[in-house]
Amino acid sequence: MIKSPQPGDQLDDYRIDDVVARSGMASVFRGTDLRTGRPVAIKVPHPEMECDPLFFDRFHREAEIGRRLDHCGVVKVFPADDASRVYLAMEWVEGRPLRQLLDEQKKFSPERTVRIALGVCDALHYIHSRGIVHRDLKPDNIMVDTEDHIKLIDFGIAQTAGARRLTFARLTKSMGTPDYISPEQVKGKRGDARSDIYSLGVILYEMLVGRVPFDGPSPLAAMNSRLLNNPESPSEINPEISPQLQEVILRAMERAPQNRYATSREFAFDLEHLDRVGVEERPSLGPPKPQRSPRERMPPSCWMLMMIPAIIFALLLFVARQR
Repeated sequence: MIKSPQPGDQLDDYRIDDVVARSGMASVFRGTDLRTGRPVAIKVPHPEMECDPLFFDRFHREAEIGRRLDHCGVVKVFPADDASRVYLAMEWVEGRPLRQLLDEQKKFSPERTVRIALGVCDALHYIHSRGIVHRDLKPDNIMVDTEDHIKLIDFGIAQTAGARRLTFARLTKSMGTPDYISPEQVKGKRGDARSDIYSLGVILYEMLVGRVPFDGPSPLAAMNSRLLNNPESPSEINPEISPQLQEVILRAMERAPQNRYATSREFAFDLEHLDRVGVEERPSLGPPKPQRSPRERMPPSCWMLMMIPAIIFALLLFVARQR
């Protein structure tokens, strides 16, 4: 039976030094490459997850894509052709997840937000130019160091050009929080580079405001909200946000993909040249409207149809009493 590795164990050319994080699917360890002495991150799935075909597919996709990428804004995955078990050996990143920073600081200044976003845009441009869409961009998957340099991690559900499709419906349980998923992904569509742009727009919103633009009592309600409502104006929540920066965020978060930035390069250009950004009239901005209950949404014709059995029953009862 396969057992989870422990500090001091050895995986091929890597020594396990310490546990960094554990999730429901895998553990991440800090380790040492015994050939070079450099620190590495080692991601090992839990033994029970190795028997899950969906997770196995996701894990191997992350490894395959990671080995193809070589960019300062993307975590590097080292080859392991003759691995003794399923695991990923990656470069060790000095930094913390953006999620952790936001949990501690709640929100950032506009200057820091733009700085981090530009780094993400650069990394997205690199992967998009190679036919890869991340599809799960969120603060948990962005590592940030002390100088605000970033690295994208977790390409488990990334989509490559021509690859077999993994639908959103099949991956519901493994995609995590739905707060950053684009409207087209909510509808079950494949998504493209503009889906990552939408997700980054949501992350910008959160970095500046301190919360995501759409929420609800359940994940389904949160996802449904972005299909029906417009986000609350971020500058009304945080007056430090200029009209131009707000416009950039809202363009990235347009519900229809064709209305968003077409590329991360366009997104980055506007972030770098906010003084040139034209501000559109958006009269519909405001707090998300509360969703009506199914009974309130029911059209009058349905109410009439529902009343027919009651009317017939009342007539029959009246006739019976007359006899």
